[in-house]
Amino acid sequence: MARVSPRLTFAVLILGVSTYSLLQSLVNPVLPSLERDLHTTQATVTWVLTAYLLSASVFTPILGRIGDMVGKERMFIVTLGALGAGSLLAALSSSVGVLILARVIQGIGGAVLPLAFGIIRDELPAHKVGGAIGVTAALTAVGGGLGIVVGGPVVESLGWHWLFWFPLIMCAVAGVAAVMWLPASGVRTPGHVNIPAAVLLSAWLVALLVGVSEGPAWGWGSGRTLGLLVLSVVLFVAWMAREWRSSQPLIDMKMMRQPAVWTNNLVALLVGVGLYANMAFLPAFVQTSPSRGYGFASSVDFSGLFLVPLAVAMFVTGLVSGRASNRIGAKAVLIIGTVLSVVPFVLLAAAAHAEWVVFVAMGFLGTGFGLAFSAMSALIVAAVPPEQTGVASGMNANIRTIGGSIGAAVMASIVTSSDVHGVPTAAGYSHGFAVLGVAAALAALAALLVPRTAKADQRPVMVSAVPVGAQLAPGPHE
Repeated sequence: MARVSPRLTFAVLILGVSTYSLLQSLVNPVLPSLERDLHTTQATVTWVLTAYLLSASVFTPILGRIGDMVGKERMFIVTLGALGAGSLLAALSSSVGVLILARVIQGIGGAVLPLAFGIIRDELPAHKVGGAIGVTAALTAVGGGLGIVVGGPVVESLGWHWLFWFPLIMCAVAGVAAVMWLPASGVRTPGHVNIPAAVLLSAWLVALLVGVSEGPAWGWGSGRTLGLLVLSVVLFVAWMAREWRSSQPLIDMKMMRQPAVWTNNLVALLVGVGLYANMAFLPAFVQTSPSRGYGFASSVDFSGLFLVPLAVAMFVTGLVSGRASNRIGAKAVLIIGTVLSVVPFVLLAAAAHAEWVVFVAMGFLGTGFGLAFSAMSALIVAAVPPEQTGVASGMNANIRTIGGSIGAAVMASIVTSSDVHGVPTAAGYSHGFAVLGVAAALAALAALLVPRTAKADQRPVMVSAVPVGAQLAPGPHE
């Protein structure tokens, strides 16, 4: 079979990643509509978001590991299948329970991103890897922003079921293209999936994310919240101990201890705090009536437009980040991006009294986080052997998700603590944006700890000795 063009391979990956990134946020601005149409409560409908987040957090590192073992292109097709199946179920659903189940299935598709990074490293010329990773990483946030922009108009014009029919069509096209044109992976890691480690990883992630997601509603001092957070710590310790003792770890702890890996993961955690919390709360901020001392009384449709500068800036910086990393180093790009990301939160906390200020702030945020996302991804991919690309980049993406959960929970606590007759005050939002600015500043400081690499994205790609199609020998029993 003739070798597939790297450009065609990249195009297929971009289509798959774009589908996943849109599904991250399409439902964010229309939760009130879903609550009304499905005859449910605000607390219940929030699980449409939480279930997706939990599922992605659990499956991303696991499927990244399986992809390293059996072939990244195979698991890329599987994740597209999960996105499509979840989208179909959601499009046909008529109850909130079925919709939540559909979102759980869609969350399996979170592994699309690390698998795409691994395929890029395996298949593209070394000098193009950095730029391709930058564009792919930026698309995740671009899609998130565009999902919020188009969600309202789609619901107003066609109904909320079409939030899932359109992604289903994209999944189908991407899946067929992947089957036809994605080359078989030539980089494999012999072994098997460590089931006990996977169960422990899933358990502590679920306990942590449910605890931080429900903390604002249950109360941070409630028995349920504290119990889940303590349980997550206990399970995390048990998971770490299991991974250290294992001859076939799900996630190699020695790899995670590498300076280039743990420092980038720390930056990812703090970047996730700012980006996802902002995307969750900015629509509500601008939709509020100015009589409350803030907001612009924007409609659901128009409120999404405030995130257009963020999406555009992230895409543009994704296009140029690889070239910038070649010139000044990926670490320098990461530092610049995290420093720039402090500016928008200062503007939002202190001067968000006019619409143009919010648009400017979102432009800064997209530029800063676009550079940071792309540089982090390039640094992680360069820091680990090719056979660990999937699991390493999967954990980095997962840690960003955890940061987003923490950021959203903290922001919710700060904003809702200032409620007057059920409506947050201007001070609540100002304090919340200020805290996100502190997280961005800490991310900039953490970026200083990342080891300097001149051209991290041009590391030569090595091919595993395991031939494509060879039978992988089972690992030793544990």
